[in-house]
Amino acid sequence: MMKKILLIAILILMSTSFLFAQGSRQIIDFNNDWSFTKDTSAGVWEPVTLPHTYNQTDMQTGKNFYIGNGFYRKKIYVDNQSKGKRIFLRFGGVGQVATVYVNGKFLTEHKGAYSAFAFEITNVINYGAQNEILVKANNTPDKTIIPINNFLFPIYGGIYRQANMIVTAPVNFSVTDYASSGIQVIQKDVSAQKAKVLVKAKLENKERLHQSIVLTITISDHNGALVAKSQKPVTVSPQGVTYTTGEVELVNPHLWNGIKDPYLYKISAILLKDNKEMDRVEEPLGLRTIELIAGKGVYLNGEKYPMYGVTRHQDRWQYGSALSPEQEKEDMMLIKEIGATTIRLAHYQQSDHIYALADSLGFLTWAEIPFVNAVSFQEAANAKQQMEELVRQNRNHPSIYIWGMHNEVYGKTKDDYVPVLTRELNDIAKINDPYRYTVSVNGYGSMSRFENLNCDVQGMNRYYGWYEGKIDDLEKWASGLEKEYPDYKVMLTEYGADGNIDQGIDTLANPKSIDPVNGQFSPENYQTETHIQQWAIIQKHPYLLASYFWNMFEFATPLWNRGGVNARNLKGIITFDRKRKKDAFYWYKANWNSEPMVYLANRRDDIRTKPDNTVQLFSNIPSAVLKVNGKTINGRPGVNDKHTLYDVHLKKGKNKIQVTAKQGNRSFTDEMIWTRK
Repeated sequence: MMKKILLIAILILMSTSFLFAQGSRQIIDFNNDWSFTKDTSAGVWEPVTLPHTYNQTDMQTGKNFYIGNGFYRKKIYVDNQSKGKRIFLRFGGVGQVATVYVNGKFLTEHKGAYSAFAFEITNVINYGAQNEILVKANNTPDKTIIPINNFLFPIYGGIYRQANMIVTAPVNFSVTDYASSGIQVIQKDVSAQKAKVLVKAKLENKERLHQSIVLTITISDHNGALVAKSQKPVTVSPQGVTYTTGEVELVNPHLWNGIKDPYLYKISAILLKDNKEMDRVEEPLGLRTIELIAGKGVYLNGEKYPMYGVTRHQDRWQYGSALSPEQEKEDMMLIKEIGATTIRLAHYQQSDHIYALADSLGFLTWAEIPFVNAVSFQEAANAKQQMEELVRQNRNHPSIYIWGMHNEVYGKTKDDYVPVLTRELNDIAKINDPYRYTVSVNGYGSMSRFENLNCDVQGMNRYYGWYEGKIDDLEKWASGLEKEYPDYKVMLTEYGADGNIDQGIDTLANPKSIDPVNGQFSPENYQTETHIQQWAIIQKHPYLLASYFWNMFEFATPLWNRGGVNARNLKGIITFDRKRKKDAFYWYKANWNSEPMVYLANRRDDIRTKPDNTVQLFSNIPSAVLKVNGKTINGRPGVNDKHTLYDVHLKKGKNKIQVTAKQGNRSFTDEMIWTRK
């Protein structure tokens, strides 16, 4: 008998033990003490911690990657005293089909790798005993789930984002409303003088009788001090759900002003019964107005806002999509360093943490679903589900200003599958959030495409000089749209070129040697030249409400073999491992970031075959002195005031090139060595 008791005690200690106190909501880390296997019949499980993907390396090196099942198992012990509470699990992302079993019995399934999902386990767990949670992840491409293939980016398998256990009282804000917070925060009449904030709440009651509660809304400032409060009595029915709205007003609010001043309040929605807190949810509150004016620009709080845009994929070399919060923050701080003001998070919903970072750092953010690249005519239901999830889970983030419906999917008439589905997706976004803009994206650059004009904004991807035409053809395209469609809201949503940081040539006189699709040569300096010329063109065309270069970081493309690196899209201006910044990074930093800097481009193209060459300087300091082997060289203007060209004559052997610029009492220098053969 004693041995049996000891064995039970050991099992309990080995598992995760939960004892829930009575009171308000608890959000419990559910990321530790998992075990993983690809084959349950083998009986060999390895310990893992979430986030985890079973494709962290194989999808980044070629076509021979694993697709199929991965199994995750976790044991928990729930005390008898926890009866009467409601217990939920919430997963931030599972690639791409998650099937969940509790104690060996099927409980739920979720389709879609990029959105969170939540479900209740209150009534299926055993109290005072061990419970087993089993999650089967499957990353096999499926014609009914977007994205339907691995062509543009990989569908990593596994529980690759963080998970939580959520515990509430029987009367609570809904947890299973598309895994949202259960409240919608709506801003009204926002100005520097006042702001009205509405909180729409979805309430549930699992008690036997109606419950009389008080919905309390509070707003706290950045230091935690209470600045506004309202209360409203509500009767919550035990049948169905109860919807109610609270309202609170602020006088002389501190506005959220993008990267200049991303000021955040905290808004709390609280359920009180007999002055006892039953449940609480908290959201960021950034008070702002955003207006897109055709032909003029984006206006934040009534002032024109510079839209310096980048795009981001979430994966990283040897980690896949299973990134830590620290790695996600590193990405966002690199975006901040370059001086970006807006981010297109493409081509799928990204993590809760990324959107929270965008709020706190002040990036105007574009969020979209992975309806991208190809159409099966079977994905409509899942696309609608993912649009609903994207909007409901993220509509309280002040940084998000626009919802994306699709990217480069096409139809043949205005009334066939893609245009009709786009209109339906637009309806879903507007019904769930009528306060933000919507956008769809095509890759043709023509406003007459059948998929166009189903949303508030038309995005166009233009790769002049790479997939078509010449680099400076961007000018003709932008000017043409300005003339033909002056009243349309248009954005340049992708542009750029691949750039292998380990490849270069000392002259770009023959770009025909570069084959973007089938070739193995993608020199970095061609990428640099593309960005230099095309950013200068974009600057001249405020008609383009925003522009987003592709991409901030290199990312995996498991079905590609281009540019000298297998399974890689090399359009990122930072390498896949985040360790090396390409020249284009410093080009944009000079243009977008006011922090003084000088940078000599083409430092890796250091072997020169001709005596006469051109040195390029990126700098936001008005005056600079460049010397070659100690001799001062006069510069000439480049494409804009951040770009200076120097015609230099190189001696045979090594040549030291050095630039110095002064601003106030500070001196800034950079140097490189070019060797003439």
